[in-house]
Amino acid sequence: MTHSHTGINRRRFIQIMAAGCACCTGSVSHARLLDYQLMATEIASKTWAVHGATEYFNMGNGGNIVNVAFIEVPDGIVVIDSGPSRRYGEALLSLIENTAPGKPILRVYNTHHHPDHFLGNQVFDPGIIAAPEKVIENINVEGNAFADNMYRLVGDWMRGTKVVAPGLALSDAKEEVGGRQFSLFYLAGHTSADFVIRDDETGVLFSGDLAFLFRAPTTPHADINTWQQAIDTLAATDRSLILPGHGLRDETGESLEQTSDYLSWLNGTLNEAVSFGYTMNEAMALPIPKRFDTLSVVRTEFERSVVHLYPALEESLFPLVDVNQ
Repeated sequence: MTHSHTGINRRRFIQIMAAGCACCTGSVSHARLLDYQLMATEIASKTWAVHGATEYFNMGNGGNIVNVAFIEVPDGIVVIDSGPSRRYGEALLSLIENTAPGKPILRVYNTHHHPDHFLGNQVFDPGIIAAPEKVIENINVEGNAFADNMYRLVGDWMRGTKVVAPGLALSDAKEEVGGRQFSLFYLAGHTSADFVIRDDETGVLFSGDLAFLFRAPTTPHADINTWQQAIDTLAATDRSLILPGHGLRDETGESLEQTSDYLSWLNGTLNEAVSFGYTMNEAMALPIPKRFDTLSVVRTEFERSVVHLYPALEESLFPLVDVNQ
């Protein structure tokens, strides 16, 4: 028995909708200001993080749940990810100009294709936005659906936002930008293409969403075994600190350990639930270990992960049989 294209398309639709980080909640009164009020925190020499809330997309935060960063290099500025909307991108540009006045933007890296990481691209010249070819492909294939979903989730915060894919495809292990050397890592697991950047001058590792700190990982496109391999690669990488995709800076590797621990538990729990024949609703009600109480939105992320991962696990453990053979 073969699966219909309708089933495959339905699964992709669920993944895209789920990558919008659940339902739209929060106070509309907060959204009326439409001001992200971005702040730059210096995490290393001339390296600034712009931290997002460890929440879901909602009207109160306007989609600002992501860590973005920018670095002053000798000849200008390098940006890591661009945020969830055109309005965010404009606020980020203003913040950069106020923090490092007169410095041109030389490069914008996109770490992966989830909407909070690239929908601010349109305020930058596409020719300076760079990512691996697979990240660019993912943005071109799924970007418009992500943008539509973000409009549903955060409304007018998204006004004028359009999908702009990176104009530069990368494949080399190193890149020099503006007099600064960067190491580039082409990984996967959180999505089919996860791009990690290390500033070789400061040793800061920008992990994208391969690492979360005190925030439950999201899994709409996850391959957990591949993700664990990527975490092992990052754990063995020389670095001074990690800026995870969500959460505060990490000088000890705790974000990698925490993410790996949660993914290991999640994978084991869901495999066991499928083997016991639990329905998805029964799996969603399973207890979460106390050690994960420190992870924000952990119950809802676990429930979402059941939706993301359960169908494939059921197909793997209980494959369909063609009775005609």
